[in-house]
Amino acid sequence: MALLGKAAVAMWWSVRAEQRGEFGDWHSHEHFPERMSIPGFRRGSRWSSTTDAEGFFVLYELEQYEVLTSKGYLDRLNAPTPWSRKMMPHHLGMVRSQCRIVASFGGGIADSLATIRLSPRAGLAAELQAHLIDTLVALPSKPGLTGAHLLLTDTPRTSAPTTEQQIRGNDDAADWIVLLSGYDADAIEDVIAGGLSPPSLHTAGACDNSTIGHYRLAFTMTSQDAATI
Repeated sequence: MALLGKAAVAMWWSVRAEQRGEFGDWHSHEHFPERMSIPGFRRGSRWSSTTDAEGFFVLYELEQYEVLTSKGYLDRLNAPTPWSRKMMPHHLGMVRSQCRIVASFGGGIADSLATIRLSPRAGLAAELQAHLIDTLVALPSKPGLTGAHLLLTDTPRTSAPTTEQQIRGNDDAADWIVLLSGYDADAIEDVIAGGLSPPSLHTAGACDNSTIGHYRLAFTMTSQDAATI
């Protein structure tokens, strides 16, 4: 898939088995339509972990970086619905990153996704970014693959804890994020084990703290979808 817009919110968290049914209903029928009705939100997607029974990854794609500090978004974050207030405490181990999309290659929506959270070593950020872009640009045309993207966390300086964050507790944040999508999970795994493996990333300038997640698409919605509800 090609990401829509120039910014994104990327999030990882867990939901225990006893809350997953209600979580799916709330997130699909209330929360996604709410978020996609905010001006500047283009698409949201929810992904279920294939290696962690409780894990999720959620991505919101935004038209511009400035949407992150827009009144429409902040108003929602600071006035959660009663259902949202009920569900927010069940977002466990939240990692939430407000990002600029640095590179996005490919197109369409695929059902498999890998996420890589990484950080550059001191003095090697430019070299690592160039290496990643050179690597990612060629991947979407490979058999089994459809998209490859690089996001860099850039939390707005004016950002303050919102009501939703206060309900959840302290959120962590990723640093750099690589997303690799495709219709063949094995093809994605081959890339993760090769050119995007932790040793390969370290050679290119990354720290030894890369975190890899594997996911399958659970639900997606665009702003056009929300307008019809």
